[in-house]
Amino acid sequence: MKKLLVLAGVLLAVTAVLTSCGAPAATPTTAPSTVPATVAPTVAPATEAPTAGLELSGDSIRGGKLYNTWLEETGADAPTELNPVWKAANAGDVSIESSWSCVTCHGFDYQGVKPFAGILSDAGKDPNVILASLKGATDKNHDFSSVLDDQALTDLALFVSKEMKDPSAVVVDNKPVNGNADNGKTLFDNTCKDCHGPQGLGINFESDRQPEYPATVAENGPKILHKLRFGQPGVPKMPAGIDNSWTDQNYSDVIAYLQTLPKASPVTEGGRMYDNWVDALGVDAPTTDQPLWKTQKTNTSLSGSDTWLCSTCHGFDYKGKDGINAQGSENYTGFPGILDAQKMSDAELTAWLDGTKNKDHDFKTYFNSDDLARMVAFIQKGMIDHAPYIGADGKAVGDATHGKVLYTSICKICHGDDGKSINFAADEGGTEYVGTIATNEPWGFMHVGTVGLAGAQMPAGMNLGWSAQDIADVLAWAQTLPTK
Repeated sequence: MKKLLVLAGVLLAVTAVLTSCGAPAATPTTAPSTVPATVAPTVAPATEAPTAGLELSGDSIRGGKLYNTWLEETGADAPTELNPVWKAANAGDVSIESSWSCVTCHGFDYQGVKPFAGILSDAGKDPNVILASLKGATDKNHDFSSVLDDQALTDLALFVSKEMKDPSAVVVDNKPVNGNADNGKTLFDNTCKDCHGPQGLGINFESDRQPEYPATVAENGPKILHKLRFGQPGVPKMPAGIDNSWTDQNYSDVIAYLQTLPKASPVTEGGRMYDNWVDALGVDAPTTDQPLWKTQKTNTSLSGSDTWLCSTCHGFDYKGKDGINAQGSENYTGFPGILDAQKMSDAELTAWLDGTKNKDHDFKTYFNSDDLARMVAFIQKGMIDHAPYIGADGKAVGDATHGKVLYTSICKICHGDDGKSINFAADEGGTEYVGTIATNEPWGFMHVGTVGLAGAQMPAGMNLGWSAQDIADVLAWAQTLPTK
C-alpha cells in the first residue's frame, strides 16, 4: 500500500513541477564570467573561443535560468569535485553543486559574493568575449566547457550581455520601488494563480519543516526579480516575465503583492506529514518499529519507518480499522481511525502526539513544536470524510467532464492527456500510471490531490482553491484513463 500511496502522490506531483516561481535559488549554475577577486588569473590560450564580432545565436532567457541553476535546467549530472575557481579562491565550505553555480559566486544582484567579483559591468559587452571567458580564456579554472555544451555556454553569454540588468530599478533593500500591490494582484491572478493558487500557497519549494512559498522568496528582492524575469530552471511551463513583456513597474507591482501573501500553510503541510512525515520534513527515518506496532500481529510486511507513518495505521480515509483498512484487508492493523479527532482542542491533540496521553505514541523526538502544530492543524481542518466522494467500491462520485477540465489545466502538463507520460513503476519493470493509481488507491489519490505529495514540489488542490468535489471530479476523470 505504501508504494501505491507514494505513487498516488507522484501522479499529482504533476504540477508541483509547474511553477516554482519562488523555488530555491541555489543549486549549481555555471560559474562567473569574471575572475574571483582574490585569485590571480592564469591566462590560457583561447583556442576554442569564437571569432570576435561573430553573431551568436541562442536563447538569452534560457541563459538566465542557466545562471540560476544550470544543473536543474540541463538535467545534467552534478560534478563530483568542487569548482576549481572556488578551490583557488579558498572561498570556504560549500556543497559541490553550489560551488558550480553562477549565482552562488555572483549573486542575484550580479554584484558578486565575496571573495568573488560582480559581473554587472559585463552587461552590454560583446557576447563573444563573455563566451570566451566561460571557456577559460581569461582563467583556465573558469572553463565550463567540460560540463556545459556550446549552446548552453552561448545562452549564458547572451544572458549576461543582453538581459542582465541592475535590479535597483525595481527593488531597493528588498523592497519594490513604487510597487502597486493591487495591480500586482491582477498580474499575479492572470499569470501565476493557476499553479500557485490565490494565496501563493499552491507549491512549497522546500521541506514542510522550513516551507518556502513565493512570499518567502519575495523577501529577497533581487532573487524574486530574477525568477520573475526568466522563470524557474527545469520548469519550461513557467512563464518568463520577459516573454510577457512585463515592465519594471510590472515587476515592482507583482513583488509588492507577493510580499503581502502568507509564508506558511499549516493545514496542507500537516497533511503531507500525515502521508509521510519523513519525506515531508526531510529528516532521517526511524530504523526501529513504532512501539505500538507490536500490539498488532496481522500486518507483518512492514517494519521500521513505515510503521511510524500516520497513514499506515489510520489510512488515507482516516477511519483506521473501520474504513478501508478494515479487518480482512491487506492493510488491517486494528488501529482506530482519527476522523472524530478533528473535534479535539489543540491541547488535546498535542497530548496525543507528544506522548502525554500514551507514552508509546510519542512523536516529540522527531517533531518540533511547529511540526506538532502543523499536524494539529491538518487533523482539525484538513481531514474530510471521503464517503460522499468515493463509493465503497472505490469509484469516484464526481463529474468526470469537469474533472477533465481541471486535469487539463494542471495535471496534463506533466502526465499528458492519457496520464501515461510518467510510469511510476518503471524502475521495477512494471506499469503504474495516473489511471492505475486512481483506480487502485482512490483514497490516497484524493488525500494527495488535496494537500500535495510529501517531499515533492506538487500543488496542493486545497491551496489552488479546489473544493473536495473538484478533487473528486479529477479522480472521476483519472479513473477513465488507461491503467496499462
